[in-house]
Amino acid sequence: MAAAATETEEIPEIQQEEHKQPPHPTTPQQKFRKDYAPPPYLVSNVHLNFDLREDASTVTSRLHMLPNYGQLAAGAARPALTLDGRKDVKLVSVAVAGVKLEAGAYELTDKSLKLSGLPEGEFEIEIVTELKPQDNTLLEGLYKSSGNYCTQCEAEGFRGITFFLDRPDVMAKYTTRIEADEAGYPVLLGNGNLKDTGKLEGGRHYAVWEDPFPKPCYLFALVAGKLAMKERHYTTGITGRKVALRIFVQEQNLGRVDFALESLVKSMKWDEDTYGLEYDLDLFNIVAVDDFNMGAMENKSLNIFNSRLVLASPETATDLDYSRIEGVVGHEYFHNWTGNRVTCRDWFQLTLKEGLTVFRDQEFSADMNSRPVKRIEDVMMLRSSQFTEDAGPMAHPIRPESYIKMDNFYTLTVYEKGSEVVRLYDTLLGKEGFRKGMDLYFKRHDGHAVTCDDFRAAMADANGVNLDTLGTWYSQAGTPHLHVSSSYDAVSKTYSLACKQHTPPSPGQDTKLPVLIPIKLGLLGPDGEDLPLKLRNADGSVTDLGTTGVLRFDTAEATFTFVEVPSEPVPSLLRGFSAPVKMEVEGRTDDHLYFLLAHDSDPFNRWEAGQRLSRKLLLQLYTAAAAGGGAHNDKVVAERCSAAGGVPDALVAAFRSVLTDEDLDGSFKAMAISLPTSNELLDAISGGADPTLLYGVRMYVVRTLAAALRPELEAAVKANDDPAGTPYAFNAAACARRALKNRALAILSTLEDPAITAMLLRRFKEASNMTDEIAALGSLVELSGPERETALASFYDKFKDEPLVLLKWLGLQAGSNAPGNLALVQKLETHPAFNINNPNNCYSLFLGFGRSPVNFHAADGSGYKWMGDAVLKVDGLNHQVAARMVSAFTTWRQYDAERQAMMKAQLERIVAHPGLSENVFEIASKSLK
Repeated sequence: MAAAATETEEIPEIQQEEHKQPPHPTTPQQKFRKDYAPPPYLVSNVHLNFDLREDASTVTSRLHMLPNYGQLAAGAARPALTLDGRKDVKLVSVAVAGVKLEAGAYELTDKSLKLSGLPEGEFEIEIVTELKPQDNTLLEGLYKSSGNYCTQCEAEGFRGITFFLDRPDVMAKYTTRIEADEAGYPVLLGNGNLKDTGKLEGGRHYAVWEDPFPKPCYLFALVAGKLAMKERHYTTGITGRKVALRIFVQEQNLGRVDFALESLVKSMKWDEDTYGLEYDLDLFNIVAVDDFNMGAMENKSLNIFNSRLVLASPETATDLDYSRIEGVVGHEYFHNWTGNRVTCRDWFQLTLKEGLTVFRDQEFSADMNSRPVKRIEDVMMLRSSQFTEDAGPMAHPIRPESYIKMDNFYTLTVYEKGSEVVRLYDTLLGKEGFRKGMDLYFKRHDGHAVTCDDFRAAMADANGVNLDTLGTWYSQAGTPHLHVSSSYDAVSKTYSLACKQHTPPSPGQDTKLPVLIPIKLGLLGPDGEDLPLKLRNADGSVTDLGTTGVLRFDTAEATFTFVEVPSEPVPSLLRGFSAPVKMEVEGRTDDHLYFLLAHDSDPFNRWEAGQRLSRKLLLQLYTAAAAGGGAHNDKVVAERCSAAGGVPDALVAAFRSVLTDEDLDGSFKAMAISLPTSNELLDAISGGADPTLLYGVRMYVVRTLAAALRPELEAAVKANDDPAGTPYAFNAAACARRALKNRALAILSTLEDPAITAMLLRRFKEASNMTDEIAALGSLVELSGPERETALASFYDKFKDEPLVLLKWLGLQAGSNAPGNLALVQKLETHPAFNINNPNNCYSLFLGFGRSPVNFHAADGSGYKWMGDAVLKVDGLNHQVAARMVSAFTTWRQYDAERQAMMKAQLERIVAHPGLSENVFEIASKSLK
């Protein structure tokens, strides 16, 4: 076993001081990365026996223990062993080396079981626990969903099954025996390979599963229930291994798993072709469950998925649903190597597996569909959500330094920003160099629990380069700001870029270091073509970078000079969004941006030019609208925006050019004519934003564009309508047609023209697929009038027996900006379609409402009060779900003073609530600091 690399980055001074202070007895304690120490004992083999019964289930675990404490000093006692547990897990008995311990021979608390006086050398522990899975609303450990038993053990759920060293650096081989009533639970599934089955007295039966690969306990899985199965086979392309691929679902859903199966096959082949990684067992199972806190879980050979990420048919799933299923199936499969075969030493290293695997699933989806469109989609999400997280009280590095509840750090920072950091390696080293680094990473660390530094070392060593400055990305929170200015010397024909960087302070980190920023760029000549890039080096030599190059910027300031530049170019910087930073280009004019929008060969930067123009306009109009003060409605906002110049003709012409350009992809067009989200604008508004006014300004711009571009938008709808009877297809071309058509319809709907509204209702009724149906409904839900009510009632009647489809119905209504929508949302809380015990329902209703700038941020605070009540109510049932919900309040400092006071009051009320979970306490209390 290779030793884990020592991590030497300093923890910010404020965190060191917090660590020195003794915790308040009633305050949940933090864990710190600097305190990592290997466990005194390891587990080599685990034998589990599950006796599943309706009233209570019994789990017997036999652990083969190995000493890991090294050479003891003379006379020193062997260390005690503390196993993690949970208060709802009843300890029945414990035996060490075959000797049953009496109650006084061990220490038992709500969270642990401590054993002292342990034998020398190797020994066995047997622990018997009793569980009531049917009462487990936390959905962690062993619980029941739709009458079936299932598990969720990441991050710390295994302690909800038995007492164990519940940490990722304890890797063992597992054998699992499952016993249950055969009529009620005919399907019994575990990790690895099926070794034995049999019948027992009393109508019971059993199955024994054996996983030959060592794994941490968070990858343990069990499923027992009435499930139907669809199977296909795949022969690997490297060794010719024949693998059975199976998806288990409830009987009525069996016809909706074909796309997920096909996505799994594509994932397996892609991983072989791209990274030379082959599946290592003869069986791969996926089980879909309705009650699941997360999206999916990569348990070795037994993936457990949230049903919404498995089930799809054209009548019930949208293009976005299909895309997510393809991406998440790929993500969980790719974890077999990046997460399972090589896992994390500790939970602070979570981005090691998640950031890397998100990068892999993004690349997979890009190869399966449109690479430029996928890149824009990922950056849109990063900017609208992760940048907000980076600027708020919950800001943390992709490798956090401390946590109270690890569940709270399955964040956009760890996942999405973590993926962007992995992409930095790919950009700097190139595809070939990145593959060399991956090969060495697996060669060194297969079967081990390692660190982010181990990954960086493999990348550096495989390519013979120094990547030390990339390490700062792992330890430093916040979004770096990149400032670029340019100068052209017509006499010497040189063009220089002067770059500066800084990262704003974040909680616990006042002082920031420069990070390594790869600046991918091109220079456009007067004709819009890319110029040759010849970079002058420090020693006077010149490097030919072709027409697109990468600058390595890792200091506070640096200047890069290009030679033989015939005329002053227009720079195209951060092509493909080559680093997750906020960039300002000094002296760049609107004319430059219009030029890039029309000519840039990089699709991302072409889209970005339009976004920058729109962002600048929205901020200018917001400032003008806010300057008038007092109450505002649509009429007042329109008058103030018009007085400030309104929407420039040049922007209208640029959008018209995009819409009518026959060479552009439809999905690209749909994104190019979409405005930046409100979240992207908030941090640029000084003094705190009025979210309802910002929404009003955005709607003014959309309506103005709709009126000016109506002929082109209507033409786009007509050109992209499928002929009657065209079967649904999920591919890049078909999705592009639907994306542009439905985006055009959404823009047109803001005109509130009766003819357009009637047309939307007709399209809703006649839609032949869920993508078009939900798009029409989404537009109607934003309008007041009988068409809205008719469509909502019709949709519910049609899909009242389809719980996954009704999530869309709940979410659209909850997120609507129709005036006074809170009253409707409150009624939905008691509607038969809503189940507060189901995470998907809570996310659709509560988080959906939190995305409404008009109603969540209502001036009277009613939206905040309702959400605060909901957080406390859900926290009594499911801590993880409640913690996600309370995040709606974490950005309170971005808003105007009145809203800040009301949101802060809700956070204070939540923190003071008796019996608050550690999950919610951590997020709410940090938000108040």
